Amino acid sequence: MTHKGKHTICIHDGEIKDTQFGGAVSPIFMASSYPFLDVDSMRYPRMFNTPNQEAIGIKIAALEHAEAGLPFASGMAAISTSLLAFLEPGDHVVFQNEIYGGTFRFANEELEKFGIDYSFTDGIQASDFEEKITDNTKVIYIETPSNPLLTIMDIESIAKLAKRKNLISMIDNTFASPINQTPLDFGIDISIHSATKYLGGHSDMLAGAVVGSRDHIQEISNKGKNLGGNISDFMCYLLERSIKTLGVRVEKHNENAQYIAQFLENHKDIVKVYYPGLTSHPNHNIAKRQMNGFGGMLSFELKDQFNVKEFQKSLKMIKPSMSLAGVESTILMPTLTSHTSLTEEEKKKQGISNNLLRFSVGIENKEDIIQDLVQAIQNQIK
Repeated sequence: MTHKGKHTICIHDGEIKDTQFGGAVSPIFMASSYPFLDVDSMRYPRMFNTPNQEAIGIKIAALEHAEAGLPFASGMAAISTSLLAFLEPGDHVVFQNEIYGGTFRFANEELEKFGIDYSFTDGIQASDFEEKITDNTKVIYIETPSNPLLTIMDIESIAKLAKRKNLISMIDNTFASPINQTPLDFGIDISIHSATKYLGGHSDMLAGAVVGSRDHIQEISNKGKNLGGNISDFMCYLLERSIKTLGVRVEKHNENAQYIAQFLENHKDIVKVYYPGLTSHPNHNIAKRQMNGFGGMLSFELKDQFNVKEFQKSLKMIKPSMSLAGVESTILMPTLTSHTSLTEEEKKKQGISNNLLRFSVGIENKEDIIQDLVQAIQNQIK
């Protein structure tokens, strides 16, 4: 199948024509009440079918080569609704061990309440997941690149396993974005995003998104109508505005992160760098096979003698800040933020140390980013 270029899709797919004034951008339809008499379908914001909700779903689906898409109010709304759409009491789901802390917490704190069993696997290959599959398994859930250690899962082998076992396969595609990775092309059923991150890209909005087949998206939509994680039309407008520049932003993120990862890997005060674009990354060859670019996210560990909090306070341009994937460079400690709910044993099992820093590389001049990192390191050495 021939697809349009990603930049063209970012700008044009799903746009709403301004038939009244001919404006260059999609109008915002803020109504929460629509007609019900003599209409083909009734519209209501909680039903995911307002004009702006439908438009952004079309755009994101086109970017991921999917039949349909659905926007949500947050990434966790997208994740939880997708899982609960296909899991019932007595079912079982297999997660990879290294996943976003919010997803890990949802599994540990919520699934049992619904009578749903779950397992975690440390491996990246289909065989590692197959070991955990039971008679009541219904879903396989992966995240690649993973948060925060940028582990790369073998998407195609896991998708084939899911098809062979008649399971639903889901992926958190947030770190890659649709520019760098299109999991449905490798056989994955459902791709999920925290649209707050690269799809939004400006650190000013909260949203989520799910794409897949029309049948799967209908199942998720039906569950979403009950759970209520719906997105506002204004947020849909902001998301569409942001996606128009997604391609050019992500390409710059890729370029900067690759350069900075190579610099940090050769720095004497850095213990380890986690970035799939490095040939030293254990999953580099898998990443090359399934990614068009290696992304703007990396993590690194400072030597033990460094005070990680003081290092972050010494940064002048890079912001110690929650979240990720904005145009500005940000940095954080996973132990205090995204993975703070994990026990010390769980953090250790995932390889998350107190000296680990997750670095969201922005689109500033890469020389300026490196200069800020260097001065902060030197400030610690004094």
